[in-house]
Amino acid sequence: MSARDTNTAPSALRARGLGVVIDGTPVLSGLDLDIAQGEWLALLGPNGAGKTTLVRALSGTVRHTGTVTLAGGTVRRPRDRARRIAVVPQTPIVPPGISAFEYVLLGRTAHQGLRLSASLDDRRRVLAVLQRLDLERFAARDVTSLSGGERQRVVLARALVTDAPTLLLDEPTAALDLGHQFEILELLAELRAERGLTVVTTLHDLSVAGQFGDRLAVLHEGRLVAH
Repeated sequence: MSARDTNTAPSALRARGLGVVIDGTPVLSGLDLDIAQGEWLALLGPNGAGKTTLVRALSGTVRHTGTVTLAGGTVRRPRDRARRIAVVPQTPIVPPGISAFEYVLLGRTAHQGLRLSASLDDRRRVLAVLQRLDLERFAARDVTSLSGGERQRVVLARALVTDAPTLLLDEPTAALDLGHQFEILELLAELRAERGLTVVTTLHDLSVAGQFGDRLAVLHEGRLVAH
């Protein structure tokens, strides 16, 4: 999608007057942002600029002022939001002793309703995503035993299996070497094209952000200073 296309596409996410205060300190202030459906938006800024907090506010995992609206309207129930937005945190919490298959299966939780257990369809969807990301051979492996690149693909698989149309990724390549960084980002670009995903990533490297993102948004001291 070109920058011109994103100007006319409907919004996948819209923030108005977004503010976050943590321990009495403003971290985000009066932030307005529109993210078009199918767009890849790269968030840039120095450490402490508010990038991670913005991802958390957009995903509804931190208390905020202002409004965040998803395509189709405001979503308040966590289960409904989890079906619309999938988040890949900078430091994912991986339960000890969990296999890659079972970890990815956790991504289907929002679809299980009152069953509280995975269906055959859930398991088939997990297997399909593992195959697509070339992770099938690691399905029975403990996630903590995998390499950095393999583990990051497993975390991405958990997000993809939610079938959410919007992905929010906080520094998805931070712990990876240069080769694995491009591997993850190129894979993400392929999946975005296949599924028509909206992608928001926080990144540090301007050249990498410019290569993959349709649009760049720069934060400084909790404010959007350029995009």
